[in-house]
Amino acid sequence: MGTADADNVRGLSPRQQKWFATAQASLEKDSGKTLDAWVAIAKTCPETKTMTRIAWMKEHHGLGMNRANLVMSQAFPTGSAWDEPVKLRAAVWKDPEAIAILEAVERVASALPDVVTGQRKAFTGFSRNFQFASAKPIKGGQVVLGLAVSPEADPRLEAPKAEGWSERLKSKLTLASPADLDDRLKALVKQAWEAS
Repeated sequence: MGTADADNVRGLSPRQQKWFATAQASLEKDSGKTLDAWVAIAKTCPETKTMTRIAWMKEHHGLGMNRANLVMSQAFPTGSAWDEPVKLRAAVWKDPEAIAILEAVERVASALPDVVTGQRKAFTGFSRNFQFASAKPIKGGQVVLGLAVSPEADPRLEAPKAEGWSERLKSKLTLASPADLDDRLKALVKQAWEAS
């Protein structure tokens, strides 16, 4: 994980941290109930699946999607999401060849200042103020690298198609080995970081 992550186990960028703090504060201000009070209400939910719990909270208590999701994630932590990034990382990154590529990407990204590494359900994201890169394992020990640069920046890049990561990532390429992170690709990672 990146050097900026020591006190940030959830791997949130400063902007994401601010969003969560604002969401919690506005929930309390607008509803008159603390997050802990909402968590107690959420624990009375008869549903057992995440999305049906959120729908229950919306229907029975009038919370919007983001607020219902915030409350339910606090009431029913999954243990496989942002709360436990080490466990989540182990679940996502299983292939030793893909792990070697991820570690090479991490070395490149972490060499830049103020980088936050965040493990998500299907990829590892790299952010400063915004996400500027993501790495996702694919079959055969390869990794798809998404970057916040235009596909025109390099002939190896192509436009992503439903990758499930930040819409800021405008291009992607497949890495077959750590050696694929050549000087030109390192420069593209830095370019993406600069724009974030």
